[in-house]
Formats: sequence, C-alpha cells, structure tokens
Amino acid sequence: MESPPCPATPAPVLTHRPPQSLLELHKRRKALSEPEVRYYLRQTILGCQYLHSHRVIHRDLKLGNLFLSDDMEVKIGDFGLATKVEYEGERKKTLCGTPNYIAPEVLSKKGHGLEVDIWSIGCIMYTLLVGKPPFETSCLKDTYIRIKKNEYTIPKHINPVAANLIQKMLRSDPAMRPTIDELLNDEFFTSGYLPSRLPTSCLTIAPRFSLAPSSLELGGRKPLTALNKGLDSPAQEPLPEKEEAAGLREVGDAVSCHLADMLQQLTAVNAAKPSERVAVRQEEAEDPACIPIFWVSKWVDYSDKYGLGYQLCDNSVGVLFNDSTRLIMYNDGDNLQYIEQNNTESYFTVRSYPSALNKKITLLKYFRNYMSEHLLKAGANITPREGDELARLPYLCTWFRTRSAIILHLSNGTVQINFFQDHTKVILCPLMAAVTYIDEKRDFRTYKLSLIEEPGCCRELASRLRYARTMVEKLLSSKSGSGRVKSSS
Repeated sequence: MESPPCPATPAPVLTHRPPQSLLELHKRRKALSEPEVRYYLRQTILGCQYLHSHRVIHRDLKLGNLFLSDDMEVKIGDFGLATKVEYEGERKKTLCGTPNYIAPEVLSKKGHGLEVDIWSIGCIMYTLLVGKPPFETSCLKDTYIRIKKNEYTIPKHINPVAANLIQKMLRSDPAMRPTIDELLNDEFFTSGYLPSRLPTSCLTIAPRFSLAPSSLELGGRKPLTALNKGLDSPAQEPLPEKEEAAGLREVGDAVSCHLADMLQQLTAVNAAKPSERVAVRQEEAEDPACIPIFWVSKWVDYSDKYGLGYQLCDNSVGVLFNDSTRLIMYNDGDNLQYIEQNNTESYFTVRSYPSALNKKITLLKYFRNYMSEHLLKAGANITPREGDELARLPYLCTWFRTRSAIILHLSNGTVQINFFQDHTKVILCPLMAAVTYIDEKRDFRTYKLSLIEEPGCCRELASRLRYARTMVEKLLSSKSGSGRVKSSS
C-alpha cells in the first residue's frame, strides 16, 4: 500500500487539562443522563455532609462552584459566602447567594440555616437532569417571584423517582426538606446505577451507561441501541428519551444547530473588527476553562482510495471512510466503535468483530501505524483509567480541504482548521463560544469570542477568524451531516 500524501504536523497536547466545573459541563452537554447526575450529586452531598457536620453552611452551592479534578472527582469550592452556625437554632439573616439557587427563606430574610444548601442541591439536580435551572427566567425579579411562590415544572420525561427527590429538596418550608445525611438513602441513589468513575469524555459527549457492567467484564460489545432497548443488568436503567435513540439519531439537526451558533458568534466578533485595536489586553479574553477536551492531533488524507485517518488528542484513532462509515479505535488499542451511514453505533474489540469489518479494521490499523511512524508524537501516552470503558468519543463528522487549510468538523460541534503554510490552527467550540489558537510557536491559548470584541486581538488571529467564518458558512450551506464536503479554493 502506498504512503498517503500530505501528512500533517500534530497539534500540541496538554498533559493536564485546566480546571473544569459542572458549569462548563452543563454548557457543553445541557441535560445529563441519570447515572451521571447520580455520580456528581453523590460526591457533592458527601462534601456537604462534611461541612454540615462542622455546622458550616456553604450558601453558594451552584454548578460554577463544583469543580472537577483530573480524575473527574467533584471538589466544592468558593467559600466566600460560607458561614458557621455558632449555636443550636441560630438563623442567619444575610441576603446572599446566586439567583437561580437561592432558597426562599433567604429572599424573605426571615432567617436561614443548613437547609439552604439542600435547596441549592435540589436546584443543581434539576439543572443537570433537565438542562436548565428550575426557576430561571429572563428577568431577575420574575425569578425571585417564582422562587417565593415555588413555581417550577418537572418535565414528564424525568424519572418519577428523580422528580420525587427534587420535590423533597425544593419544599418551601425548610423544616420539611431532608437533611444532608438523609439524601443518599433516597431511592434515587439506592435503586439506580451509580458508576464508580466517569471518563473525561463526559465533559463533551454522553457516556455509554447502557453498557451493562456484566458485559463490560466479558470484553464483548453489543450495539448501543440493542442495549438501550433490552438491558442486561437489573442495575441498569433506560437513558432519557433523547439518549435512548443515540445510536440511530440523525446528526444533521445537531450539526446544523451548532454550526449556526458558531456562525453567529464569528459574525459578531468579526463585525467588531478586533484587529483594528491595539491588542495590549488580549489576555483578558483568555479563558482556560474553555480549552477543548478533544481535538485532532494528527491526520492523513488517503481519500483518493479509502478515506481520512485521524488521531484525537487522547491517542484514539479513527477513519472516516469514503462510504461515510466511521471506525474508531479507543486509546487502549482494543475497543472499537463502528458507525454506519445511518449513524447506528456498534461496539466491538480487536479480538472479536464481524468478518464484514475485516478490511476496514485492517485499514484503520494501517492509518494508525502510519501516523505513529511518520508524524510527530502528539504528547505523552494516556494510560486508560477506571471509567474509560464508559467513554463515547466524538467522531469526525465532515471535512474538506482548500488550498490554504484542512477543515475538520467533529460530532461534538468542534470545528478545527489547520493551516498548511505556517502550521497554525484554530479550534472553535460553539457550545463554549470559544476559540483556541495554536500559533507558529505552538503556543496554545483559548479565548472567549465575545471577550475578544472589546480588547481586540492580534492580526494573525483576527485573519484566521475571518477565514473561519467563511469555512463555517460553507459547512452550514453544505447541510452535510457526514462525509466530505466538496473542496474549494
């Protein structure tokens, strides 16, 4: 087999990701699956148990103050509003907190205690399951009115067991709410699947909780849709409706929505003409928490015969074949994910897969070996961890080349543009409304697009943002959910 043309210089890989919070997770993912919510809430509750055992009220529990370690463990932060109950029955009167999470007794200034943290956890649980806070409105005054009147609606698709716990925590009378020590004994935690670990891929894409623990131990994989319809383990539960069809869903709508948002963001920043300002304060627009979790670190174009091979920054590799099917090998070198033209997902291992995939798996191994031998190694190897068996990776949705660059569109909404001449790269995330710019010196900086508008940015980045807008417009106009877009100059 001849060598593929035009190998690409890999993007640098960060050995440690910047701190993430559940707020960034929420912005990227919106509604989460029940097992994920159970996982994050349990750790939050355990942390809060420690605080309450020392009679400390946090008073500002919210997504932005729940941070995630490199091991995806929840750490409670920002104790600026915390206070200690000095004696039994003491009630605090200070009006404090964050609007969407403030308990009614805080707003009424009648005095509050440990129960306000329970209310906030109820708001957090609702937000993670539903995708938005329970009392949120466009007007702060209206939000406070809804909190005081306890006006909120739990969507019908939410599990009744989960809805019941939310209702307990969001009782107007603080004395009627469960204590922090009672929460983990609720049926929501005792009857549902609780993963011991989560993969970092959960920061951008839903995991595969429908894969039963029993089948994980066997090493075999079953199609996602089959598992969702007939779960092997009594400990498993169906995912929410929109995830239940994950294996068969059409990516076109989501792709178009993300691209439309990105086009709007780029139009706004380009209209501000950021390069005309002296970008002495460009660093003010930096936001390390918005650094992408996944990007393409290597790629090789062999589309004249087979397709485009690529490596993600976690060392997983994939091929988008010319027939619009996709094959992904996870970074453990064993687990495989196959995505058909209609987006049906199937999981196998290199030791056990259908004979019909023989040729494609052989080609994937060729692409992987070629990138390993001929392209610069993109950072250190990542050792698979507990929880990685639940990962579902983003895959290459669409790509095309111009004379100047290659444009790569991932299924999590990310658009990456690698420029040929100077090897600079931009990685655009519509969900975080951010751009990561890798310059000629391989410096890696992430900016909020809206923050670039005022202080401005260097001409090089501004030029690439203008180019990016044109490329995103092309992706959107192609209305292609998969495969290769016709090349342009």
